[in-house]
Amino acid sequence: MADKGVKKLWAPWRMAYISRLGGKDEGCIFCSKPQSDKDRDNLILYRGKHAYVIMNLYPYNNGHSMVIPYKHTSDFTDLNDDEMLEIMQLVKKTINVFKKVFNPEGFNTGFNLGRAAGAGISQHIHFHVLPRWVGDTNFMPVIGETRVISEHIHDTYDKLKAAFDEEESG
Repeated sequence: MADKGVKKLWAPWRMAYISRLGGKDEGCIFCSKPQSDKDRDNLILYRGKHAYVIMNLYPYNNGHSMVIPYKHTSDFTDLNDDEMLEIMQLVKKTINVFKKVFNPEGFNTGFNLGRAAGAGISQHIHFHVLPRWVGDTNFMPVIGETRVISEHIHDTYDKLKAAFDEEESG
């Protein structure tokens, strides 16, 4: 039987994610990424004193980013006041950048603390910031187990990075 009328969604970037599921990376990706000076390759949008902003390589939607402390910890209570304050300041900065670049209608933000809470990388806490639009969650994730990302990740990075740089220069 031919699959008449069935459309195929080309998402070659998913193979990198699928391939990683079976293997284990050496070390902590959230510790190693900021040690490199290749911010575009690593999708690092902004570096602060205690934390940084990075785009999620496997986003739920366009722009899905995370604010991550440099301190390697899985325990929220290990963060000191300066680290917590900067994380929240960077969340605010990220939301401002999203408003400027994408004009979203809402946001999902927060920590998933521990594997049972849905943390994909549970050994290093990270704060998710996702811009949202009415209708961005349609039937595709439910029926097709597929998310539609409408722009190449590096095109999104370039737009967001320029806005972060502009915001920093005042």
